[in-house]
Amino acid sequence: MNILPLRVALAQVNVTVGDLEGNTNKILTAMQQAYAAGAHIVCLPELALAGYPPEDLLLKPGFVAANLGKLHHLVSESRHMPELTTVVGFVDRDHDIYNAAAVINAGKLVGIYHKHYLPNYGVFDENRYFQAGRKAPIFMINDVHVGVNICEDIWYPSGPMTMQAHAGAEVILNINGSPYYAGKGTFREEMLATRAADNGVIVVYLNMVGGQDELVFDGGSMVFNEQGTLIARAKQFEEDMLIVDLDSASVFRSRLHDPRRRQERLHVASDDVPIISVATRDYSSRERTHVILGAPQRIEPKMEYLAEIYAALVLGTGDYVRKSGFKKAIIGLSGGIDSTLTAVIAVDALGAENVLGISMPSGYSSEGSKTDAQLLVENLGIQFMTIPIEETFRASLKMLEPALGEGDPGLAAENLQARIRGNILMTISNKLGPIVLTTGNKSEMATGYSTLYGDMAGGFAVLKDVLKTLVFDLCRYRN
Repeated sequence: MNILPLRVALAQVNVTVGDLEGNTNKILTAMQQAYAAGAHIVCLPELALAGYPPEDLLLKPGFVAANLGKLHHLVSESRHMPELTTVVGFVDRDHDIYNAAAVINAGKLVGIYHKHYLPNYGVFDENRYFQAGRKAPIFMINDVHVGVNICEDIWYPSGPMTMQAHAGAEVILNINGSPYYAGKGTFREEMLATRAADNGVIVVYLNMVGGQDELVFDGGSMVFNEQGTLIARAKQFEEDMLIVDLDSASVFRSRLHDPRRRQERLHVASDDVPIISVATRDYSSRERTHVILGAPQRIEPKMEYLAEIYAALVLGTGDYVRKSGFKKAIIGLSGGIDSTLTAVIAVDALGAENVLGISMPSGYSSEGSKTDAQLLVENLGIQFMTIPIEETFRASLKMLEPALGEGDPGLAAENLQARIRGNILMTISNKLGPIVLTTGNKSEMATGYSTLYGDMAGGFAVLKDVLKTLVFDLCRYRN
């Protein structure tokens, strides 16, 4: 039994679905950073090579093959870091395809874990694509029994983590692509503490970070000791490398006082939990002079409720814009609170130099709304343009008289103004290239208080999951 600490690096990276080359480079950089820090193990997120969620890319054999090619490249590069074992998520192919984790060391693909529990609820659709795994291997790394599993697997009390713990695993590495929703962090932390304490095992929980389509991954990777106590936490909503030294000997000492585990171990089939040795070597004393020594456990403070939501909106917006190939954004500024919050989020996500605000007043626009929009752009320092729509609006009504008849056009006229504004924004986007960010909130979407082809026209709805009451709260927070 190794009495020296096991140094684990949690590489909380922001990958992009389908960008195999970019993702591979990020993974290699993380491996090199972990190696320089003297880590024995570096963990990368669930499906880090392919990006998460890859959805229908998984139905393309060429994509699956290309992802495997990049995995082999990582295996080859690991020859230059023989003291480091890498755990990384990828798409495996073995008669079917699997959500998998590769264990790599010194130029060899030592082993593969296939995810057992495939979520098919909410935003998840994994059963449609993947086959479920059955085995729960344990890897002997620097004389420490290490179980590897993936995301959903740890949410089940009787899942593969429990099998691995009963079979002797002292450390569990759980790699994740776990999307954010308000309040999930607390729920997640309580669950992980319970799993660690119930199984008397150290839990290393690595989460992805970044925005991907409509999802935001919050990071906040955590480590719990065998008592269920939080001993390390990474930053939320940004890339981070969390390095922890784990005392696996404390797990052994704790288990000596718990005879229940001896009985449970009798029920674990060895075929289901194979033990795989990783032929690692530790850093020599000469090499140790070039690495970080005695890495202190770091517990980043947990964000407050509104700070967390605001950070999620900024990260999700910025990544959606950039990962979709845009550099700039355009927003219609009415002087109201929704467009104001959208503009501020865009500036925090992209920088003031990359945001263009357009005011499009009509004869119905108050002086207050126009001056509020002007004050906003001055405070933010963004580019600004005023394009009055009154002339276009009157000409459109005149043109439509034969169809609409005489009298007050009512709601149709109000919606016509919104559609004129939508046309202006989309035309500027078409010509100059910025993405249009719409400004409607969730309350408006829920009640139908919006205009099809008008204020709904755009590339990304920043506030689509933000209720109007929360819009006010977020504005107060940001101020």
